[in-house]
Amino acid sequence: MAEEAGMFTVQQTVGSVLCCKCGIPMAPNAANMCVKCLRSEVDITEGLQKHVIIIHCPECDTYLQPPRTWIKAQLESKELLTFCVKRLKNMNRVRLVHAEFVWTEPHSKRIKVRLRVQKEVLNGAILEQAYVVEYVQQEQMCEPCSRVQANPDQWVAAVQLRQHVPHRRTFFYLEQLILKHDAAAHAIKIKQMDQGIDFFFANRSHGVKFVEFIGKVAPVKSRSDKQLVSQDTKSNNYNYKYTFSVEISPICREDLICLPPKVAVSLGNFGPLVICSKVTNSIALLDPFTLRQCFLDADQYWRTSFKSLLSSRQLVEYIVLDVELVSSEVNIGGSRYGLADAQVARVSDFGKNDLIFSIRTHLGHLLSPGDYALGYHLYSANTNDMELDKHKGLVLPEVILIKKSYEEKRQRKRNKPRSWKLKSLNMEVDETRNRADDEEKVNNEYEEFLRDLEENPDIRFNISLYRNRDYQPSEVASVTDGDVPSIPLEELLADLDLSDEEMVDTERA
Repeated sequence: MAEEAGMFTVQQTVGSVLCCKCGIPMAPNAANMCVKCLRSEVDITEGLQKHVIIIHCPECDTYLQPPRTWIKAQLESKELLTFCVKRLKNMNRVRLVHAEFVWTEPHSKRIKVRLRVQKEVLNGAILEQAYVVEYVQQEQMCEPCSRVQANPDQWVAAVQLRQHVPHRRTFFYLEQLILKHDAAAHAIKIKQMDQGIDFFFANRSHGVKFVEFIGKVAPVKSRSDKQLVSQDTKSNNYNYKYTFSVEISPICREDLICLPPKVAVSLGNFGPLVICSKVTNSIALLDPFTLRQCFLDADQYWRTSFKSLLSSRQLVEYIVLDVELVSSEVNIGGSRYGLADAQVARVSDFGKNDLIFSIRTHLGHLLSPGDYALGYHLYSANTNDMELDKHKGLVLPEVILIKKSYEEKRQRKRNKPRSWKLKSLNMEVDETRNRADDEEKVNNEYEEFLRDLEENPDIRFNISLYRNRDYQPSEVASVTDGDVPSIPLEELLADLDLSDEEMVDTERA
């Protein structure tokens, strides 16, 4: 305003003074000393720790937070930096401004952190100074790891997971769910048994948490028991071993089921011949003749438990001769179905007889004349199921198709690597079984499980798939195998787990 009015104004300037120690010109401050002289006179890091010893467990990669808490942290992580800063004493004397890691050799057992702190010194002047704190790692195993090293069989809780079926497809799927959610991170040992898997834990709470996880992904029933190991009557301390027996429902996906009359009536006269379309913590049942769908939770199933009429190991291959849609394609529970009348014949009957079956199927949206399909051959099946006799006047269909078959087209891709892979749990194998025959059977079942993942996006929705580094795509294979279901590259994850050997090779390079 003064300038606009034509008045004379004096420009404000900041004067400079001479340092009282060295005499150089400087901006005035409360101490009348330059920064160099102020640092030579006052050391604000005096009394602060420069060397700290921390306890590290090499087995589980955790650090001891006194008195008894173990913290898991990776090198140069935010969690490790917070842990290192909290271990310092007398930090209330200064104000922490910044903290960062200083690179050290991974095998040096040293962690260096550069800290920048501020403090008010002479006559109210604020001085900022940086210094390095060195942390020395002392290797010492935590209590659970030392117990495992002393005696690997010294477990506290054991979870016995069982399913009484002649295949292991359910356990292949559960294994991937456990890996994705890291549900068995606290297991000290995993052992593969004849009809299931045993998980051993060093703490009862870990076993209870694992049983709760299995109950959320599969229809199970469980019971627990405990055995007294030792006791101290004077201090009233008792040591137990806990065992959890978990049984998974024998109903699997693609099984043909004959519902008991009471169950069928409770579901609104549903079925009674139905197909198990999906298994989670509940069982999804589909009527292939009416496209009705119902769900049975674990409590409903175990209240009136029933078994499958036919399982996926009894599937027969058919060739489709004719298909005529009865209704348009519908979406039921996230899956598409189309009701159709079809004529099929067994592939094994070709050249022997001209037996043709006229059936109704729920796969009308997938099948075309000339395609192959897998189904249950009820025309000559020997079914010893008491539930069938309870349904008076029930007429069994000759054939029930379950899914489309790509076996003929897969012959070209046999023994070729896939563009994806799965991880697996580190399991011990029960040595009492016949290893040669059992290994071939498990390999065949695992191959069927991989094919199911390629054909069904719903199954692989909750599974982590990783890129296969050894896979080399070829133009010929992409053209000839276009009709075979495959997993798109967008669904694959990069495998970031590097072994120690790979890390050493990259450092040498």
